[in-house]
Amino acid sequence: MAARWSSENVVVEFRDSQATAMSVDCLGQHAVLSGRRFLYIVNLDAPFEGHRKISRQSKWDIGAVQWNPHDSFAHYFAASSNQRVDLYKWKDGSGEVGTTLQGHTRVISDLDWAVFEPDLLVTSSVDTYIYIWDIKDTRKPTVALSAVAGASQVKWNKKNANCLATSHDGDVRIWDKRKPSTAVEYLAAHLSKIHGLDWHPDSEHILATSSQDNSVKFWDYRQPRKYLNILPCQVPVWKARYTPFSNGLVTVMVPQLRRENSLLLWNVFDLNTPVHTFVGHDDVVLEFQWRKQKEGSKDYQLVTWSRDQTLRMWRVDSQMQRLCANDILDGVDEFIESISLLPEPEKTLHTEDTDHQHTASHGEEEALKEDPPRNLLEERKSDQLGLPQTLQQEFSLINVQIRNVNVEMDAADRSCTVSVHCSNHRVKMLVKFPAQYPNNAAPSFQFINPTTITSTMKAKLLKILKDTALQKVKRGQSCLEPCLRQLVSCLESFVNQEDSASSNPFALPNSVTPPLPTFARVTTAYGSYQDANIPFPRTSGARFCGAGYLVYFTRPMTMHRAVSPTEPTPRSLSALSAYHTGLIAPMKIRTEAPGNLRLYSGSPTRSEKEQVSISSFYYKERKSRRWKSKREGSDSGNRQIKAAGKVIIQDIACLLPVHKSLGELYILNVNDIQETCQKNAASALLVGRKDLVQVWSLATVATDLCLGPKSDPDLETPWARHPFGRQLLESLLAHYCRLRDVQTLAMLCSVFEAQSRPQGLPNPFGPFPNRSSNLVVSHSRYPSFTSSGSCSSMSDPGLNTGGWNIAGREAEHLSSPWGESSPEELRFGSLTYSDPRERERDQHDKNKRLLDPANTQQFDDFKKCYGEILYRWGLREKRAEVLKFVSCPPDPHKGIEFGVYCSHCRSEVRGTQCAICKGFTFQCAICHVAVRGSSNFCLTCGHGGHTSHMMEWFRTQEVCPTGCGCHCLLESTF
Repeated sequence: MAARWSSENVVVEFRDSQATAMSVDCLGQHAVLSGRRFLYIVNLDAPFEGHRKISRQSKWDIGAVQWNPHDSFAHYFAASSNQRVDLYKWKDGSGEVGTTLQGHTRVISDLDWAVFEPDLLVTSSVDTYIYIWDIKDTRKPTVALSAVAGASQVKWNKKNANCLATSHDGDVRIWDKRKPSTAVEYLAAHLSKIHGLDWHPDSEHILATSSQDNSVKFWDYRQPRKYLNILPCQVPVWKARYTPFSNGLVTVMVPQLRRENSLLLWNVFDLNTPVHTFVGHDDVVLEFQWRKQKEGSKDYQLVTWSRDQTLRMWRVDSQMQRLCANDILDGVDEFIESISLLPEPEKTLHTEDTDHQHTASHGEEEALKEDPPRNLLEERKSDQLGLPQTLQQEFSLINVQIRNVNVEMDAADRSCTVSVHCSNHRVKMLVKFPAQYPNNAAPSFQFINPTTITSTMKAKLLKILKDTALQKVKRGQSCLEPCLRQLVSCLESFVNQEDSASSNPFALPNSVTPPLPTFARVTTAYGSYQDANIPFPRTSGARFCGAGYLVYFTRPMTMHRAVSPTEPTPRSLSALSAYHTGLIAPMKIRTEAPGNLRLYSGSPTRSEKEQVSISSFYYKERKSRRWKSKREGSDSGNRQIKAAGKVIIQDIACLLPVHKSLGELYILNVNDIQETCQKNAASALLVGRKDLVQVWSLATVATDLCLGPKSDPDLETPWARHPFGRQLLESLLAHYCRLRDVQTLAMLCSVFEAQSRPQGLPNPFGPFPNRSSNLVVSHSRYPSFTSSGSCSSMSDPGLNTGGWNIAGREAEHLSSPWGESSPEELRFGSLTYSDPRERERDQHDKNKRLLDPANTQQFDDFKKCYGEILYRWGLREKRAEVLKFVSCPPDPHKGIEFGVYCSHCRSEVRGTQCAICKGFTFQCAICHVAVRGSSNFCLTCGHGGHTSHMMEWFRTQEVCPTGCGCHCLLESTF
């Protein structure tokens, strides 16, 4: 902790305010406390002399409040509530709402007044939009910025009027309001959510971020791949803001178990220990701001507001300010000037208005130049800022909790010894770091004893480790921890391959296909080490449509060559923005060299802005020399390059077993089945389905009236029992089940269902329901579709994964695959016959039908599925004709049945005496005598007794007389 600490100088309690936000005006005269019912205006010169209130009518708390920072507009302040911002005017001791800004669709997370323009206000929301408002015209925002994720913090740059920063989870985006289409810079700052964001008061390029990952990081957004410095903490950091004097920083931690509610003052050049601690608040500090210095005074005042409903003002005298000064550098001006001497990239925000001539699209921006010389910057940073040596800092920050790894570090010798245990293997390695590390100088790796892996495995590991290290150091990043994780990962992969090979001794080696290369899983600043299993964003996809179409999208052809296999790839769309801004160039546009030609005439040249999309990491280079003569001389300067791939809708009807033309031509005439089969055969011939011509010809013969069954079972054997009867039809159905031809299956089932019905009987199971929703039963394996005609996949598991497995059930006589009773079984199987001749007649009714009644449910599913296909084709009348042949089984019995069980042997009893144990069935709960006459019982607990005894008991009692606790009168509904 700090050697110095102090308590507050002024404490003011506001017990009834319940304020959630606080702000101090730019004149240092007033502070506003925002509660749900009132806004409290506090005079900071006389805080105990009472305060004024501004009433507000809203059920939402205020999320953020801020005074206008300009003296001429000091009486204005803005307060955000849910999705709107209210602009208040405080003057002459009274306040009122001037206007309201409405545009966000989700909760507003933060707001900030512009430092240079008093009319501009920026708001951020979780709806992914950042709006810049002009309070002179509040109808709509003047500028809208959009990101992939919602913004939690937004802050204007204190030195550049066009620059602002926003935080999105753990990332930071730098924006130029003149180029609102995309962020000009992207920082993968933290692995957890950022709670605080603040620009340096004297440098337009430096900012500080505080996060849930227990750290505060300092950044120069011109060098987004590596932070300038880090302040590690034991708990998450709620806010971190620069002081208006010298080089100080004030932090507020997220308290753990209510143990730490203090504010810490740090010197940014020495982050080992805080120089001062402000102790006094009893609960979480919600907000703190600096009060303007009084004229003629060198002291500052820090104003804080806590959840303990106290406003405290802390005096910061000149002695405390000197604790934040730097002996080597009196201020940051010299440091800023030293940075300005370096050549800056052209992407740095300029305050001149010449940028208005450029558009914000990636294709028209100039390519980024190389970063400034890193060694000069590192040398100045280490010398002037007093930062620790890079290797020492890396050793202090390395995560030593990697599984199966033991690291012994020696910073003085610039080396470390790594020991890894994996299964039966042991690896020990010596890593030596050169003096220039990590400035494009990779460490060396050497295996030492005891190491038990083979020489081949050693060579592979060394190659992977060297690639990983070079990958990092060429960007000036530390590489020890990535190499350690890569070592463990690869070693485990080798061990798993050995285990799988030893577990299958009969596996033959593949001499044709070479083994896939093991690519290093290198993580960069935008990802964590635990994201290796996160799938990469999709670059192409396909989806079958139920109407016979295939919809797919492909990769754009803007890119030409993918990166090397060892390059890192982003794990999310937001991380990909780093490539859009040009920080990392995974793709190189091909030049007009003899061996590398542009893919097509619209490809940009090297002088244009390099464009990057997700497909950059999948697109492989093509060698197409034969296009050179065609394309090289063509005029492609005005051709527009498409940044996205096409969405293609392909008609695949020719690949499907169902045909829309057949659906239009097929008929179902129940009055003349012979004519139906003949016309359907002619329709099949028109579309070229000769197999269906034979099927419908066989159906014509099988439905001949001369083959109709006799009513008397003694006269002859029904045709359905003939080998060319039901057995032939089942073989046809099994064949088209294997082909997934649901159209033919449904039509055959409908035709033979109509043939087996007596004339004048439309449906043996009851009338056809007039609502299609009644067709969907609980056991249906086929998807149900709404009238909207949404495109669901034709490759639904119910359609193509063995849903119609008649073929595999010949031995079971096409038994129902659901294990339930079919409608026919409900009709015939559950009956009891008093006359054997009646049983014989019912069996004869089953035998004379060509369709096995045991599979009625499956046949109904064919018709329902085909009906849905007809609906997608727009053939609704045809669909109605098919669905008329869907059976409607009777509804199962629903109701309450009363039964009595013996209280002694628990067997069912049909009287007052049990036939098993000869005891009385039940006894009265009050007199314990067997009940023979009138009785009453509770349907919940089952207790009861004589009616007279029960009535007498419940006149004065409410619970059961047995003591079971049941409130019989309340529970019983009869």
